[in-house]
Amino acid sequence: MKNIRNVLFYTITIGAFSGLLYWFIIQGQKLESIETTSRIPDQNTSSFEQFVNTLLHDVSSPLSILLLQIITIIIVARVFGWFCKKIGQPTVIGEIAAGIFLGPSLVGIFFPEFSAFLFPKASLSNLQFLSQIGLILFMFIIGMELDLKVLKTKAQEAIVISHASIILPFALGVGLALFIYQQFAPEGISFLSFSLFIGIALSITAFPVLARIVQERGLSKTKLGTMVITCAATDDITAWCILAAVIAIVKAGSFLSSVYTILLAGAYVLIMLNAVKPFLKRIGDHYSYKEGLTKPVIALFFVILLLSAYSTEVIGIHALFGAFMAGVIMPSNQKFRNIFIEKVEDVSMVLLLPLFFVFTGLRTQIGLLNDPYLWQVTGLIIAAAVAGKFIGSAVAARFVKQSWRDSLIIGSLMNTRGLMELVVLNIGYDIGVLSPQIFAMMVIMALATTCMTGPALDLIDRFMPEKKPVPEVITKKTGFSILIAFASPQSGRKMLQLANHFVTPEPEKNITALHLSPSSYLNQVNTEEYQYETFRPITEEAVKLNLPVTTLFKPSQDIEHDIIESADTGGFDLLLMGIGHGVFEGTVLGKVLGITNKFISPVRLFDTISGKEKLFHADIFDERTSHVIKSVKVPVGLLIDKNLLNSENVFIPLFSPEDRFLLTFAAKLIADGCTRITIMDPSGLIEQHPDIKNTIGSIQTTSPNQIFLNSEKALEKDFLSKQDLMIISYQSWKKAVESHSLWLSHSPSVLVIRA
Repeated sequence: MKNIRNVLFYTITIGAFSGLLYWFIIQGQKLESIETTSRIPDQNTSSFEQFVNTLLHDVSSPLSILLLQIITIIIVARVFGWFCKKIGQPTVIGEIAAGIFLGPSLVGIFFPEFSAFLFPKASLSNLQFLSQIGLILFMFIIGMELDLKVLKTKAQEAIVISHASIILPFALGVGLALFIYQQFAPEGISFLSFSLFIGIALSITAFPVLARIVQERGLSKTKLGTMVITCAATDDITAWCILAAVIAIVKAGSFLSSVYTILLAGAYVLIMLNAVKPFLKRIGDHYSYKEGLTKPVIALFFVILLLSAYSTEVIGIHALFGAFMAGVIMPSNQKFRNIFIEKVEDVSMVLLLPLFFVFTGLRTQIGLLNDPYLWQVTGLIIAAAVAGKFIGSAVAARFVKQSWRDSLIIGSLMNTRGLMELVVLNIGYDIGVLSPQIFAMMVIMALATTCMTGPALDLIDRFMPEKKPVPEVITKKTGFSILIAFASPQSGRKMLQLANHFVTPEPEKNITALHLSPSSYLNQVNTEEYQYETFRPITEEAVKLNLPVTTLFKPSQDIEHDIIESADTGGFDLLLMGIGHGVFEGTVLGKVLGITNKFISPVRLFDTISGKEKLFHADIFDERTSHVIKSVKVPVGLLIDKNLLNSENVFIPLFSPEDRFLLTFAAKLIADGCTRITIMDPSGLIEQHPDIKNTIGSIQTTSPNQIFLNSEKALEKDFLSKQDLMIISYQSWKKAVESHSLWLSHSPSVLVIRA
């Protein structure tokens, strides 16, 4: 009855108001004037033609073009960044290369019509403004990532190294300007302005790229890593102050007329440090927890950021300096900075910053360098930049009594320019100091000096290897030792609970929990807190179980390689990993992604070329897991978690004689006195193989009420529903998956073991 009332009310309401709407429209059409009628589409055109015309108009609207640009930029930047990561280069190199690829240097030459449609000149101003917002947020983050406390502790040595790494390339840049000024300086630009800008462009160091490389190389917590990060931070602060003065001189036209701008900039810095910073500190201390950062509080900090950027733009030293300064004076509370960076970083780094790279690429016209002489000048610029930065840093580091190896590493890292160089070059281009030719040369220099950092460090490691002490994880363990490699903390907790059952009978319990995080996910501010939060569930569970656990955290550029190396060199008896269910499992998209993943995998391609494996061979696990299984030398346990709560009822199917090694794990589980194990023997293997029968018999003698035999030929749904965990060999699991066994969908959590 209630449903009938609802249907009746719905029908009457929709019908009555639809009729009223129709009457309104008819009456309104009678009010149309002749001018209005003339705007109606030509009646001679077909409905489809009208639709196509409307569609073409909508596709070419400014908003549609901007959205299409952003989509294209993000996808291409991710692809290029991924490729550079695979060849051992920072992802920022790929993103810069993506900008050059989409610009007039490549796409503009080979696909001019597509380039004109995707990046029409009228749309570039929108792209520029969005990219500037991304840069403002990015510079704000860079300011917050600077740890001024570290600067104080290492200030003396860092100042010597960083200032030497600035003054030498700056002097070489000014000297280089003598050689290229008449040919390449824009008309109306004085030598002072041109030479100062070339000098500062050669003196810059990319702090964020350098920090990522330090993390990827595992140097972040070493004395050398701390030193080079401090030098880069000091370099950044000094270079940005010099840049502000240079911009003031360029805009004013002479040094004397720029004094007023510099005085205003000095007053601005004093106000920020002595008035705004204490105010922000009180707010930051009060709201240093996640729930405390409400929208009004976030709005206040963003207003201060934008006011700071606006002030420096009006003063004449560029908005980016104000954004950088706002980040530096943010509350020093690490927890507060971490929370705030998390809120800003993804939008800035993933969405808006790639727009800046592509906008830079659209400005970079490599085709202008159409003469061998121009490439000689480009080579001279690169040589001056490398010699000044590398030699200045390395010699100064050696002077403050760093070893030759560490001095060369510091010189190589300080020569990294990356994104910060592009920021400086774009500022020079915007204010008219750099011509298109010099701009293109400088962009090539930024790419070259950043690309050479990784190979330079590799060469130093090869010819001047570090004498490393044997790490704790490589020390040979006694007893049965397990390495848990986990991604999410909760999966790590469950694997620890399972590992506890295996080590219970051992006199010495050796468990190491390993978490590898992609280095691009971390920054200088959040690494320690991220490490603490990642291992907190593990350490809490270890306390409950009264189980000693060694935790090992490492930023990684190649997670599979580092897992394999840790397992093989650590003397472990079992590598335990967690396997999640794929998001696209069983879907068409999942099959497409799976094929794509296999197609582009370097391991898959190598195995195909060497004849070990077919290119489109189907693995039962994802590419990373399959690579670990095939490469690691120790036994591997793969936990497929289906809400595993305990391990009281376990069953082990024996499908082939090779599965006999599973009985070793059964014996370890039974030793805890709480686990009941059912051995499934569907094909009568136990009677056919006396050694298997004897092993089971000895276990039954030790624990008669904990192990049971089941010779049923099928795994029934009712039986599976009463079990907590199935332990199965890798080969048997692979056959079951490939044959689409029906019992798989009803199985409990599974531990797949490859001996």
